[in-house]
Amino acid sequence: MTAETTAQTPVKILEFTDIQKIIPHRYPFLLVDRVEILEPEKKAVGIKCVTGNEEFFQGHFPGHPVMPGVLIVEALAQTACVLMFTKPELSGKIAYFLGIEEVKFRQPVRPGQVLKLQIEMLRIGSRAGKIRGEAYVNGTLVTEGNLSFAIVDK
Repeated sequence: MTAETTAQTPVKILEFTDIQKIIPHRYPFLLVDRVEILEPEKKAVGIKCVTGNEEFFQGHFPGHPVMPGVLIVEALAQTACVLMFTKPELSGKIAYFLGIEEVKFRQPVRPGQVLKLQIEMLRIGSRAGKIRGEAYVNGTLVTEGNLSFAIVDK
């Protein structure tokens, strides 16, 4: 892990291999390339580099590739899990979706774009959590919603 410092708060940077130590997802379903913990247990930003080599572009949609909205929601969820599971007492646990609410898909995401996945923890306990997630491409909001999780032992 590396660390960078902003003017106010130190930012904890988690690279791809760090993320693999925290959440169980693997290829082809690990959708987050990098996570920056802005405020421990409160805010994080995930980065997903969308490339034309992604398997889902072969069928969604040939000749007009668009990243499936459900995978954008999953990338938001994975970023949230990395944030949640950096909390020491939750280390070694996994999360299951309990609910997906108020999700809106505002613009398509295409190969060559970079998703910036902003997460704010609304509530977190030992057994459940709820987050607000927003996905941006070049500063434009493309997807947003609230996600709820059950937190369980592996």
